[in-house]
Parts: sequence; C-alpha cells; structure tokens
Amino acid sequence: MARISIVFDSSFKGQTAALASCVAEGARSVDGVEVQVIHVDEVSEHWNDLHRADAIIFGSPTYIGSVSGKFKLFIEQLAGEVWLQRMWKNKLAAGFTVSAGRSGDKLNCLMQMAIFASQMAMIWVPQHILGGNYSSQGSEDDLNRMAGYLGVMAQANIDEPAEASPPESDRATAREHGRHVARLAKQFAAGQQACPFAEEERFSAGEIGRPLGLTELPM
Repeated sequence: MARISIVFDSSFKGQTAALASCVAEGARSVDGVEVQVIHVDEVSEHWNDLHRADAIIFGSPTYIGSVSGKFKLFIEQLAGEVWLQRMWKNKLAAGFTVSAGRSGDKLNCLMQMAIFASQMAMIWVPQHILGGNYSSQGSEDDLNRMAGYLGVMAQANIDEPAEASPPESDRATAREHGRHVARLAKQFAAGQQACPFAEEERFSAGEIGRPLGLTELPM
C-alpha cells in the first residue's frame, strides 16, 4: 500500500481546497493507494500520516506572488527534526497552486514549494502533461491550459465561488497529476523494497508525532 498525503492551505473562497479534492480523487483512482487530505490548520493531528507517506503533495493559493502565510508557517515547522535528521528524505513531492490572475506569479509559488521539498531531501515530481491552449486550435478546455510544468497551475475568477471556478480543465489537470504521483509512488516504493541501499534508506519516524522545532533541539 502506497501512502499519499496532500497538505494544503485554502482560506479565501475555497478554490485551493477544490483543487486538493481533485488531486486526491486522481490519486485514489490508482489501486493500492491510501490518500490523506490535510488542511494546514489540522497538521497537528496528522504528523504521523506525513511521516509515513511515500509522497507528499503540497498545495497553496498564490498570494501576492508567494505561498500563503499559513502554508509557510507549516513549512517552518519542518526546520528542526525533519530537516536536520532527513526524516522526509527520498519521499516524492509535488505541488499545485491557484490564483485569480492568468499568471499571478504562480511559478514563484511552485518554485518555493520545490525548494522547500529540496531542503527536506525530497524528490520533486513535475507536471507531465504537455501544455495546452498553445495555438489557434487550442482552447480553455485543454488540460494544462496554463502550460505550467513545475506543478499544477490553475486560475479561478475572483468573483466566482469554488463551485464554478477554477474550470473543469484545471480540475481535470489536478486529477491527472494526482494519478501520476500516485502511480510513481507505488513504483518508487516497490523499487525501494526490491533494490534497497542502506545509505539511501528512508528515515523511520515511527510514532514520533509532532517534530521538534529548531529551538527545541539540543545544540
């Protein structure tokens, strides 16, 4: 059983939560995969789910060209034990984001997520769908219509509720990315078991729960 955790912030109209649900739906479509969807407000109840996950998919709205404040506070909780002890080493990582603007500096948001994952020695999974809506023959209904490759980029009109925006093409892109990460997580977990290397073995966190922050660790 491969384990996928989706940890996200969504605080405005719920568009990021809608994308998180789509990513989860795609991941759950793969047999033999267990999926946890975790809002950053509830991380304290799910640390062991994150520690045990084979892949963690990060999600945040793009606010002022960056991840949200709540999402960054979640990441800063990793700066102690998780970072120093390489507790999340060799887990797969991926990301998704949404903003009202067509650009909205979403790339910067995803770059931050990829850097966060790299700081934790995780392995980033990019968007595998070829960018759509590239020509006069394309349309807003194309998958990956934002043509983003670092992760899922979605656009949601600021005057519409989450039930209407982002559009179905962005939701379908999120589902496909969740499915892709889940398949890779199964493959990667099986490969780690079949071809283990002691120096690349993942940290076994057991039931450690909340990781200690940097100021709580003996120096």
